[in-house]
Parts: sequence; structure tokens; C-alpha cells
Amino acid sequence: MPLRLAPTLRDRLADTDRPLAGMWLCTGSPLVAEIVAGGELDWVLIDMEHSPLTLDSVAAQLQAIAAYATTPVVRVPSNDAVVIKQVLDLGAQNLLVPMVSSADEAQAAVAAVRYPPHGVRGVGSALARSARWNRIDDYLENAGRYTALFVQIETIAGVEAATEIADVDGVDGVFVGPSDLAASMGLIGQQSHPEVVEAVRRAFAAVRASGKPVGVNAFDAGLARDYAREGASFLLVGADVAVLARAAEGVAAQWGAAPSEQTIDSY
Repeated sequence: MPLRLAPTLRDRLADTDRPLAGMWLCTGSPLVAEIVAGGELDWVLIDMEHSPLTLDSVAAQLQAIAAYATTPVVRVPSNDAVVIKQVLDLGAQNLLVPMVSSADEAQAAVAAVRYPPHGVRGVGSALARSARWNRIDDYLENAGRYTALFVQIETIAGVEAATEIADVDGVDGVFVGPSDLAASMGLIGQQSHPEVVEAVRRAFAAVRASGKPVGVNAFDAGLARDYAREGASFLLVGADVAVLARAAEGVAAQWGAAPSEQTIDSY
């Protein structure tokens, strides 16, 4: 019996009329990934950009999540065709490429995801989990159906080019990152600043006018709800490390006698 791959995030977005809620996975632990996936979130983001993840740990997390209905997305560390090829070959069906600020950069990401003659992805399906070692009969011919590409706008230049980025054939959706966007506007650490929120809204309008879904990172629950009302189709509303840190602090506050000041080792 031929194997079948899971629906992509593109498919899930097309099949629902509500925003999909997700969480960052930053620990690199497949155990944590499985615990989070079992919580029945719509999607999770395995983050290679700002987390100590290797190809091995990404593969282990994808395997751990595969038993659950949660859709995994892998954010690669950069718009690099070699890294993108490796992550796709691990079996990642959904990619998020960070720091895309122009249509040219979006086109480069699309080329990295597609096989020749439409792109530059190397052919290694017989050797890789992506096609389940050639057990997906039509993977090479229909890889575009089995994979979804999302690009991340994180600069004010990207906001200004949002229409052109979203219009690139092969870009399945756009994700807005308010943290780096705020930094690019001279407002570092101020993701909720009115000027940053307004820039996010402008990106939303441009992407939605192009007919593509738009997502956003928003840990503030009130702001996340506002963005959902304003057209965000998928959101990241938490992170494994943040949930663990706040929960540990809560336990300490209730039961511990932690000192008011703590010293952090510098070695």
C-alpha cells in the first residue's frame, strides 16, 4: 500500500475559517515537542534560527510530532538553498524562511524548495525521509503538493514590499515578525508600539489583497486577538521555553523562598 503524507499548513489554512494557533518549539527536545503536540495546538514552529537545533534534533522532533494532528513548520536559520534542501530531505513539509524583505529574496526561497527545471533543489528522494525513501510514489513529480513555503517579513523594507513578496508564485503565505520589525524601525523591544502595530497591519492588508494567508507572532493575548480580528490566519501565541520559565517562576513564587536577587554565572 502506498504511503501518504500529512496535509500541509497551506492545506489546513484553506480548509478552515478560523485562525490557527501555534507555539514555538525552541528547546530542541523531541520529548518537549511531543508533549506540546499532544496538547492539540493547530501547529508548532520548530525554530532553527534562534535555538540550538541541529539537523538531527529537527528530524527527531518531526518524528515525535508525526503521531499527532498538530502540523509542524520548520523555520530555517536563513534563506540558504543548501540548508533548505537538507531540512526538506529530513521530511519537513512546511518551511518558514526568515528575513525576506524583497520579491527577489522570496523568489530565491521558492527556487530552493522546487526541483529543476523550476528551481535548484537537489534530487535525493531515494535517500531521504522526505519521500519516505521512495515509498511516496509521486513525490518527485508532485513535491510542490507535499510542501508549503511561508516567508517571514521582519523589516520595514519588507512591509513596504509586502505586495510584491506575496505575489511571488510559490509563496504560500507570509508571516510577520514584530520583534525584528520593531528593531528595524528603531523601536527594539517594543512590539506593541503603535507604529509597529500599524506596520503589521499594513503588511496584513497587502498580503491579504494578494490572496495569500498572513500570520503573525503575538505573545500578548489581547494583541493576538486583535490581529486575529484584523485578518491573521495563523498565529504563534506562545513558546515552550516561555511556558516552562513562567510556570517554574509560578511554582517558586508559591512554594519557594527564592532570594530577591540572583547571580548568574559568567563562566
